[in-house]
Order: sequence, then structure tokens, then C-alpha cells
Amino acid sequence: MDDAHLKEEGTASELLFKGNFLHAKRDTVRLPDGKSATREYIVHPGAVVVVPLLEDGRVAMVRQYRYPIERVMTEFPAGKLDAGEDPLFCGQRELQEETGYTALEWAHAGAMHLAVAYSTEIIHVYFARGLTVGSQQLDHEEFVELTTVTPAQLLDWCRDGTVSDAKTLTCTLWLQNVLSGAWTLDWKSAATPSASR
Repeated sequence: MDDAHLKEEGTASELLFKGNFLHAKRDTVRLPDGKSATREYIVHPGAVVVVPLLEDGRVAMVRQYRYPIERVMTEFPAGKLDAGEDPLFCGQRELQEETGYTALEWAHAGAMHLAVAYSTEIIHVYFARGLTVGSQQLDHEEFVELTTVTPAQLLDWCRDGTVSDAKTLTCTLWLQNVLSGAWTLDWKSAATPSASR
């Protein structure tokens, strides 16, 4: 499709805030009708989320306190990309750090944009299988509890609001379709983070 009639063109940009992790910007744009408007948004480095499939049919998840919403959330393991980091390597690193697991096979499922109206954040979705248990390698500021759950229980939690994290809800949709055979994944062998360094 030709989207030229919908595009906005940036004409100026102002940095409002530069943090350790996030930056806020205000851009002036030229609208399709030639008029101007401003767009305020968060610049995010990107992230990866992993759906770890256990041999017994359960999935590995993590529980952690999320300060902005003041509650413990049950989520799939995830983390932000370091500068220049390959998303697969990030997924391997985050899986090992947050859960202790390493995986023999990986599949890239897709990507999602979490808040298209006000953030550049993109999250790359990976599935992992052939898991080997190990020890969590949490950062000194991380307090993360590993848990496992059946897909049926996870679906119930999504329905009743126990799980409300957007990336986990999206990954659960992927999981449901992969398990039913409606969606296929291209599985590949991959080195563990420690072997990649």
C-alpha cells in the first residue's frame, strides 16, 4: 500500500530529558495537509522477551515487583537490549540471568511495538526449548522469582487479569497458536551466552 498520504515529516527535534535508560523528545512535524504539530515520545533502546518451553509442557515465567504500577507481575523473562546487542544474544542472556535456564533451540517469532503513540520501544519475541536448568544470575538491583505454569493456567490468568503485562499477553497469544499448530516456528540451534562471549 502507498502510505504517502498519511506520513508525517519531522522538521525539528528537542531533547526534553536524558536519563540513564530512557530519553524524552518533542519533535515538530509537518502533517499530510501541510500544517505543523508536535509529537512527544520516549526513546527506548528496544528489548527481547522469551517464551521458555519446558519438556513437561509448562512454561517458565518470572515474578517481580514493578515500581511504576506498585505490584508484583507475572511475566515471561525479558530485558532491554544493550547498545549494538543482537536480539537473540540478548534473549539468551536474559533467559539465563532471570531464570537460570539455557536452551538448545531458539525460534524468532516476531516483534511488537508496545506504545506506538508515545514510544519507540520494540520487543523481539523468541521461543526457547531444550532447556537445561542452572542458577539465576541476577543483577544486584534485581529481585526476581522463577515460577512455572501450564498454558491452561496462563490463559486463565490472562482472562481474569492476574496477567496484565502487554508483552506477556501477546506472547500468550503466540503460545496458544504455536501449541495448536496454527502458527509455526523456525527452530534453530544456538550457542549459549557464555559460549558466545
